[in-house]
Amino acid sequence: MSGTATARPGRSTGIPRQRRRSAPPRAAGANRWTVLVVLCASLLLVAVDGTVLHVAVPAVTEDLRPSAIQLLWIVDVYPLVCASLLILFGTLGDRVGRRRVLLLGYGLFGIASLLAALATEPEVLIAARALLGAGGAMIMPATLSILRQVFPDRRERALAIGVWSAVAAVGAAAGPLLGGLLLEHFWWGSVFLINLPLMAVSLPVGRWLLPESTGGKDGPWDVLGALMAAFGLFGVVLGVKRIGGAEPLSLLTVAPAALGAALLVLFVRRQRRRARPLVDLALFARPAFGVSVGCIVLAMLALVGLELVAAQYLQLVLGLSPLETGLRLLPLTLAAMAAGLAGSRVLARFGPRAMVCSGFALTALAVLSLTVMGRDDRPVTLVCGFVILGLGLETTLFGAYESMLSEAPEREAGGAAAIGETSYQLGAGIGIALLGSVMNAAYAPGVAGTPGVPSAASVAAGHSLGEAYEVASRLGGAPGEALRVAARDAFVHGLHVTLVVSAGLLVVGAVAALRLPRAMD
Repeated sequence: MSGTATARPGRSTGIPRQRRRSAPPRAAGANRWTVLVVLCASLLLVAVDGTVLHVAVPAVTEDLRPSAIQLLWIVDVYPLVCASLLILFGTLGDRVGRRRVLLLGYGLFGIASLLAALATEPEVLIAARALLGAGGAMIMPATLSILRQVFPDRRERALAIGVWSAVAAVGAAAGPLLGGLLLEHFWWGSVFLINLPLMAVSLPVGRWLLPESTGGKDGPWDVLGALMAAFGLFGVVLGVKRIGGAEPLSLLTVAPAALGAALLVLFVRRQRRRARPLVDLALFARPAFGVSVGCIVLAMLALVGLELVAAQYLQLVLGLSPLETGLRLLPLTLAAMAAGLAGSRVLARFGPRAMVCSGFALTALAVLSLTVMGRDDRPVTLVCGFVILGLGLETTLFGAYESMLSEAPEREAGGAAAIGETSYQLGAGIGIALLGSVMNAAYAPGVAGTPGVPSAASVAAGHSLGEAYEVASRLGGAPGEALRVAARDAFVHGLHVTLVVSAGLLVVGAVAALRLPRAMD
């Protein structure tokens, strides 16, 4: 019927008006790659801040003298708060405007960075890190949801997601390297001050370039549901992180996890009853969405857990400095970046199912190849293993993120992006807890009963390889050297067990990915 209408002579004057109306979208489309650059710069800062503090912990400890609990919160409060608030701010962006939430996140991130850099008390640094987590929770889902809007064509969006995911991988891996470089020349607060000039530029540029968009606004925003999701996720993620600690079944571990799980169950029931839910749970019934979320969790579980164990191996077994450790992990980052940039072509050629399955299989192969790591340094073997690991993990994450985001309607892009980022953070927390627990279970028996070492010293050495080295230094002589050798060998054995368990989980991910669609729509 539209062809009949435009054929009428009386409607010919409408054609120029239609062309004038279509010009702004084309003009906006010409800038979509510039928009992608702005979004990736935002994501890079958030990803770097998640890991940049790890190498600065000794300097922070020496300067601020935090207690053991305070130091734990300094490190963990950022990912805890970020993971907890992703759904809240992701769905809020769908309501009030995704660009608005993103710009507020820029401002909060800059203020919190300045506060963290100037902190003179542990409590101030903890509060600043919590504010950084809140700012990160505003930024991360907003970048994906704006990307979903700016790139309506799926093939172009696949390329954009490839760049986005590559930047995320670069940021997470570059954090320790950047932190090591800064700490060699400046004080620990410099790892936060680097955020200020970038945020000062991102605010006006983002306000000028980024388009505003919202989802559906039918009915009031479910504030109670958003708070239930936030506190529920906080409790679950806190419990998961504490499971990997010294007291996995203590009241401080079980209580927050149980309360968080209960709140999430109530949140799900509430969403199912509402006509306009914050999160459309029906999305999980679609294989392309639900399976993709599970694949993100499994991929991040392997990545973060393995990076943690590998960093300890490189520093404590091979004796590398934090900067040298970051350089050794650099091939993983570069390979992940290359896989992200090539991901759109691979996805178009082979489809989501083959891409994610092969990514998991390649990662499992890389993990098993790393079992050659022992007491002696094998740099060429490690580089090859890290390259394959980066290629496999980024291929998996790219295919999963693209399938998940493309399956969600544009009006729910913020909520869908928040779910993806929550699964990312949850997978990272589970990876540290699960693989850390496997590592400890395989390591501790190896140092028990070391000849000439008192039982109390053996128990203390069984907590970690770093603590074992401290105990060995205090003992000195033949017992100290015997403990050092036993602890190092036990750590290598635990590393091998952890790698095999991780490979098994990756095979499970490959099997689960068989439910993904065979080809792109």
